[in-house]
Amino acid sequence: MKKRFTNPITRLRVRQQFMLLVIVMLCPMIFLNGFGNSKAEKLLKQQVTDAYLELNKQNHYVIDRDVDTINRVMTTIIQHPLIQQMIPSAADSVVDRLDKYQDLDKLLLSYSLGVNGGDAVSYSFFVYDPDDLYSFVPKVPLSGSKKSGIYYFSDQDKPAWFDEAVQKRGKGTLRVIPQFNNTFSKTNTLVYIRAVNNISRGNNVIGVLVATNLDKKIAASFGTVSIPDGEMYLTDPNGRILAASNAPLGGKLDVPDAFRGELPVDQAEITSDHIFVKSRSPVEEENLVYKIPLKSMLRQQTELKSVIWFISVAYIIFGIVLMMYFWRSLMTPMQKLAFFVRSYEPGNAVPKAPEEQRADEVGVLIHSVYDMAERLNVLIHDKYQLDIKQKEAQLQILYEQINPHLLYNTLESIYWKSSLEGNFESAEMIKDLSKLMRISLSKGRELITLEQEIEHATAYINLQQKRYDYSFRVTWDIDRELLAASVPKIILQPLIENAIIHGVRNMGEDGEIAVSVQFAGGCVQVRVRDNGYKEVDFAALERLLNGEKGDPSLGYGIRNIHQRIRLHFGKDYGLHYERGDERGITAVVLLPLPPQQQEEKGDDSHVQHFAG
Repeated sequence: MKKRFTNPITRLRVRQQFMLLVIVMLCPMIFLNGFGNSKAEKLLKQQVTDAYLELNKQNHYVIDRDVDTINRVMTTIIQHPLIQQMIPSAADSVVDRLDKYQDLDKLLLSYSLGVNGGDAVSYSFFVYDPDDLYSFVPKVPLSGSKKSGIYYFSDQDKPAWFDEAVQKRGKGTLRVIPQFNNTFSKTNTLVYIRAVNNISRGNNVIGVLVATNLDKKIAASFGTVSIPDGEMYLTDPNGRILAASNAPLGGKLDVPDAFRGELPVDQAEITSDHIFVKSRSPVEEENLVYKIPLKSMLRQQTELKSVIWFISVAYIIFGIVLMMYFWRSLMTPMQKLAFFVRSYEPGNAVPKAPEEQRADEVGVLIHSVYDMAERLNVLIHDKYQLDIKQKEAQLQILYEQINPHLLYNTLESIYWKSSLEGNFESAEMIKDLSKLMRISLSKGRELITLEQEIEHATAYINLQQKRYDYSFRVTWDIDRELLAASVPKIILQPLIENAIIHGVRNMGEDGEIAVSVQFAGGCVQVRVRDNGYKEVDFAALERLLNGEKGDPSLGYGIRNIHQRIRLHFGKDYGLHYERGDERGITAVVLLPLPPQQQEEKGDDSHVQHFAG
């Protein structure tokens, strides 16, 4: 047999189901929002990187063009006859040397290019003079310029980069040069150096031509490019900074590992904080590097993301508020209805239905449930009244069975006693008979006090002892605090009658009947014990008390008592029999104690003994 599938969601409360619904609705939205923003950010990074890579190549082309212009100027200067005549020679007179110096100084000054409103790319010519033939030349050029002119040096003060330029064999190169003899520049500057060979003698080097102040010219090229909070660097193949937008020259640029080693001409790398874009000049082999901070680049995208998140959060809050409204409108009445259904017990008063005028299904359901509860209460009340009337009818029938039987036996006793004795005894018997009649009738009441019931039983015992001259003893052990308890009338007399007839009638003075009334086990226990010697069929007694139909041959007195007690107080109470300690039998009647008396009753109640 297949096991039926059970939906696990139905095991949750409605509030938990609602929370689960909210989570299921919000989680995909939050995930998709975050995923979309991540993809958009990645795509934006790639597009910006490609755009800056193209811009980098164009900017590098402009810088290469400027460097090439300087190289062409140098070629023109190198080919000038004045440059070719600057080889130091002892054959020249001092006046000839001075004339050459002044003419070349003016030539170099004339080729200076203006940059940024007057700053010039200055050209200087460094000549190796091991014999110090031009010692008379001042260190500062005659034109007054501090950056262009002719400089002679010997082995003692030869610049470190001179031999490097010579090894290039006439090829120009960019290099960062520190201050030179306090006449060049107070700080590092970017220069373009190129060895000058003697045209007529081939490999014979005349000197080195130096173009200074190139950092300002390249800075002008950097100024044409706008990178928000970014940095631009021009580096040599070893990563040394030749020019930068906002960094000192000559330092080492820290680049990603992917930029090191044999690099392609154009390359881009995205790190966690920056985007690095690089292009390499195929001629000069220097690298132009853009360092772009992601935070600045993504500022607008971040603002857009913030707007999107704000709209999303506002939508979520609006959705939650809307759901809470429907929750309060729909689920709160349903929760109240569920609480009413759980707490409602048939027969209890039904509270007034909510006064909300609802025309929807919820309103129909709520009013239907309350109306159904009220109709159920009416049915229960009618059934209760019917049961009461039925019990009253049953009790009346039982009482009508008892009264004729009792009256017959009593009148017979009075008859026999009056025949055998004088009028005095008869009067006493009539007196006891009147007590019996008075308590039996009890003005139509079905419940009497325990004290009245004991008085009734005592009158019956007196009549029986006077009638038959019985000499058996009767002892009473009564808790006086229980005398006010309510009991069904005529429950002791039939039990005492059975004890006399079936127990002690023929025992003379040895016969004893003990009647006790005590509080034990949360109820009133009435015990009628005899010490008779006859064997008792307890199974027959059980059938008589609890059988569906009584046995007329066994009598109906004790069955009548048992049924009346259960009709009045319920199935937890009634009559049963117990075997005596040595012989005889004990009839035990269990009766409830009223709640107000039960609260006052203690286990150490005072017990007073009566003898009769």
